[in-house]
Amino acid sequence: METSKPQDEDVSDLIPARMLNEFAYCPRLCYIEWVQGEFADSVDTVDGRFQHRRVDARPGKLPEEEYETIHARSVHLTGPGVGITCRIDLLEGEGNRVIPVDYKRGEAPDISEGAYEPDRVQLCAQGLVLRENGFECDEGVAYFVRSKKKVAVSLDEALVQRTKELLSNLRAVAASGEMPPPLDYSPKCFRCSLAGICLPDEVNLLREMEAEELEEDEAVQAGGTREKVRRLLPARDDQIPVYVVGQGNTVRKKGERLEIWSREGKVSEARIMETSQLCLYGGVEITTPAMVELMQRGVPVIHYTHGGWFQGICLGMTHKNVELRMRQFQYATSPRRSLAIARGMISGKIKNCRTLLRRNDPGAPRELLALMAKLAKDAEDASSSESLLGIEGAAAEAYFSRFDHLLKGGAEGFSFENRNKRPPKDPVNAVLSYLYGILVKDLFVTLLAVGFDPYLGIYHRPRYGRPALALDMMEEFRPLVADSTAVTLFNNGELSKKDFIRAGFGISLTPEGKKKVVGGYERRMETEITHPIFRYSVSYRRLLEVQARLLARVISGEIREYPAFCTR
Repeated sequence: METSKPQDEDVSDLIPARMLNEFAYCPRLCYIEWVQGEFADSVDTVDGRFQHRRVDARPGKLPEEEYETIHARSVHLTGPGVGITCRIDLLEGEGNRVIPVDYKRGEAPDISEGAYEPDRVQLCAQGLVLRENGFECDEGVAYFVRSKKKVAVSLDEALVQRTKELLSNLRAVAASGEMPPPLDYSPKCFRCSLAGICLPDEVNLLREMEAEELEEDEAVQAGGTREKVRRLLPARDDQIPVYVVGQGNTVRKKGERLEIWSREGKVSEARIMETSQLCLYGGVEITTPAMVELMQRGVPVIHYTHGGWFQGICLGMTHKNVELRMRQFQYATSPRRSLAIARGMISGKIKNCRTLLRRNDPGAPRELLALMAKLAKDAEDASSSESLLGIEGAAAEAYFSRFDHLLKGGAEGFSFENRNKRPPKDPVNAVLSYLYGILVKDLFVTLLAVGFDPYLGIYHRPRYGRPALALDMMEEFRPLVADSTAVTLFNNGELSKKDFIRAGFGISLTPEGKKKVVGGYERRMETEITHPIFRYSVSYRRLLEVQARLLARVISGEIREYPAFCTR
């Protein structure tokens, strides 16, 4: 059946029966998915959709005759009186008496009730909608695909009351604007596709540390809380960016692949399902079918100038988490709140710069390292954004005064005198600027995926065309990702003088040089490190998302302080 609701009926306030299932299973999961509009696939969700494909392939219609046998698939119904909307996988019955059948991908549980409460509540919600639409419905059936077993569920008064109670609670939680707390070390989290969005163990640990007002090491000594953090999200992201550099190249879609063509013929290809973003440099074109396919899959298409300046992004739909953006605006317009986050970001940046010097510059003066340690502490205690800017500037001056000592020189004799840009006047600065541009792009995309407005900053002030929040998030990663990549490329001899060209008053990378820099950057992003707080392995690419989501948890009020990422 296509629909049973009147054409002018507003179903926006009706709760899907599936969401009652989610709420009974985990209130936080339901809130993230329904209220904030977040979703992520896992093996289980993909398999679940596969199992439903045959069911949904032929939408059913209810019979028009009163006593006709009913056997209808994928029936959509609404119940404004009970406040529920549902899609019933299979509806069977005779005349006015019907039984909803709900398909479940797994095996039937070995419990007395035959099915877990969330599944029973979902069936009951469907039954309530059917009753409102004039049917008699006293039971439902959960069909477990893997075990090929039907489990009858009686829609008795106790289950009806429990369903109505959960419905009322869900509405109250949604109206409150407060996300339910994460589950405490629950086994449910392991198979949850939203674990990387929820960050249950991470949030619980940080809240515990804040409540006890203990430093990380003290917290471990006090109870070993750090061991409670399970790696619920993959260490690496299977999807990777695709970069297209070359004037006159065209990106086309063919089946499940993206093909890159030059005037001479096909250059390369990439599977769409393995593509996290498509980055186009200069005069690269993309066909409409390729653009539409990427928009439908939520894959951003990012445009750069020929020189590597970030120009813009094309994305199918904006993120549904309006709640987060409203709170972001509140933070951005509050000097006190924004300063508290900015202090953590800048202190983290200074600490990471100091670590890079300690690891790669054996001759770094102790006085300079001591100064940077002091500046990191001063950043944590900064009384205003103006003073924080001054502290950051002093730390940058100290850091770049030793940057030349990180470069081994070699046969090419690359050197660094000072940081310059717009345009960069030497190869080292050209590479640094190019890498910063890529990093800002990655953070821009990550922030969009989390639900932020990347243009509304906490530390950097909004300015036309400037992704201020992406620049904020970049601070702690500049030395860890961009600067480290540049040093590696030069010291390993991967870049030579032929990879650079003079352009006007500055120095620019050649197309071949850009490919080398992008390759070095991607290697760095795939590098796995041990998180200093959570103690699990995570790639730098995944780490960008973790930090962005922790920022969201600060803004939502779940944790008090932003935990900047600092290597040891």
